[in-house]
Amino acid sequence: MKLADKTCNEFVNELASKSPVPGGGGAAALVGAIGVALSSMVCNLTTGKKKYAQFEDDIQDILKKAQELQNSLMQMIDEDAENFLPLSKAYGMPKGTEQERKLKEETLEKALKQACEVPIKIVKACYDAIKLHAELVDKGSRLAISDVGVGVQCLRAAIISGQLNIVININSIKDSVYVDRIKKEVMPLVKEGVNLADEVYEKVEQILSR
Repeated sequence: MKLADKTCNEFVNELASKSPVPGGGGAAALVGAIGVALSSMVCNLTTGKKKYAQFEDDIQDILKKAQELQNSLMQMIDEDAENFLPLSKAYGMPKGTEQERKLKEETLEKALKQACEVPIKIVKACYDAIKLHAELVDKGSRLAISDVGVGVQCLRAAIISGQLNIVININSIKDSVYVDRIKKEVMPLVKEGVNLADEVYEKVEQILSR
């Protein structure tokens, strides 16, 4: 059974076990999927309401993008597990001889890069999802504004979690060109995403305090 198809209890219990997967990457993908799912919920509660008729086209566009991101993030739960297993096995390779040491280093380098792939996708997906919340906070139903806040906080946690899963791997990668490229590609998205999430949450708090 795929990890994404497990019940909530099954997934959480497996996450709590000593099994190498699911781990932080899978958890980040799931939390991100939950965050973007809340934007879909807000869209569904807003659509068709006369009070928000002027935003109907925008709401439908947000809903479509949110559903695509949710599906992608759910798929990433199992993708991350599949990509991490080779790294887990590589760490257990022998290194008694020079030949074994060299083979282990080469295998680890490849496996570490592979382990970065899904966390990078998680960061990008969560960044896009945070932007949807930034639009939804102004156009979604005020009756569900707290759900915008919950959703964007989930995505804030998920984008940072994705970053952590990248950093722990690139810290061991010797290919400096690869490491620099990943840092330039990902880190600005995390910083901008977190800042935008904070802005959205601040708006939610302001609306709730009126």
